[in-house]
Amino acid sequence: MNRTPRLENRREHLIQTAAQLFNDLGYERTSVRQLAEAVGILSGSVFHHFDSKEDILLAVMTTTIETMTTRLQAASKASNDVSERLLALIRTELELLHGDTRHGVAVTFFQWHSLGHTNQRHVLAMRASYEKIWLDVLGQAHASQLIHTDPFITRRLLTGANGWTIYWYRPDGRLDLDALAAEVRALLTGPANQNR
Repeated sequence: MNRTPRLENRREHLIQTAAQLFNDLGYERTSVRQLAEAVGILSGSVFHHFDSKEDILLAVMTTTIETMTTRLQAASKASNDVSERLLALIRTELELLHGDTRHGVAVTFFQWHSLGHTNQRHVLAMRASYEKIWLDVLGQAHASQLIHTDPFITRRLLTGANGWTIYWYRPDGRLDLDALAAEVRALLTGPANQNR
C-alpha cells in the first residue's frame, strides 16, 4: 500500500505515542481510545494505519529494533580496537535506553510477551540480529583476552545491567553517559585493560 508522506508521518506519530503510553501505562492497560486521544484523532482512525492493537505493539517493537540495530552496527564499526568497539557498543545501548528511543526500547525489552506467538517469533528473530553484533564484538574481546568470561553469558548479564539503568540512572546526576559507559566497560574488562 502506497502511503502519502502525511499518512506516513501520522503513522510514525502513532508509533511514537504508543511507545510512550505502552511504556508509561503498560500495553494491556493502554486503550486504543487513549492512544487516539493522545494523537488527536478519532479511535476509528487508528485502524486506517493498523489492523489491531497488537499490530501497533508490533510496529513499536520492529521500528525500535531497526533503529537499535542500525545504531549498534555503526558503533561496532567506529574503531578497529576491540576495547574501543566494546565501549562504543555500551555507550550506544545506554543512549538507546535513555535517549530518543527510550520508550520503544523499554517496551521492546519488557513487553514482548504481550505479542502473539507468531509476532513474538518475528520480534525475537529481529533481536537476534541485534544480539549478533554484540556477540561478535564480545567474541573478539574474549579471543584477545580483554574479557575472560563467556561471551554469551556476558551479553545476557550485560543486557540486564544496562536495562536496569532505566530504574536508577539520572542524566542530571554525577555521571554522564560517557562516564557510565566507561564504568560498565571497566566492570567487564577490569580497570587495567581500559586503555589497551
